[in-house]
Amino acid sequence: MSRIERMCVERGLKMTGQRRLIARVLSDSDDHPDVEELYRRAVALDSRVSVATVYRTVRLLEEKGILERRDFGGGRARYDPADRGHHHHLIDVDTGKVIEFSDAEHDRLARAIAERLGFELVQLRLELFGRKPGGAAARPKPDRTA
Repeated sequence: MSRIERMCVERGLKMTGQRRLIARVLSDSDDHPDVEELYRRAVALDSRVSVATVYRTVRLLEEKGILERRDFGGGRARYDPADRGHHHHLIDVDTGKVIEFSDAEHDRLARAIAERLGFELVQLRLELFGRKPGGAAARPKPDRTA
């Protein structure tokens, strides 16, 4: 049983064959796939899976707190299993690659800022968007005037 499937069972969800497959695809993912990518991976394992089933399942898993929706730009929501623990994201704007990281210093600073402003911090999310030096935007564009 995959870890996502286990979370579904713990929350009382009925596990159909297609839900099991989608849960396994999510559990096996080490990235943050969007629904279209989940569909591509699922249909490669079982051609009977429909994109509508993937959308419904993702929405249900999000409602049950099993998946968390992320917006890393690009116009498509991507998903992160809720059991990955507290972490932040660095998104490479040239490749779309998402790097997960933790930083206790940043977390301490965020709590201190909230306290200074009279709040108790209840949630913390950091998403950094960056480009490696020499990335795509830094490379000269080819001269097409010739």
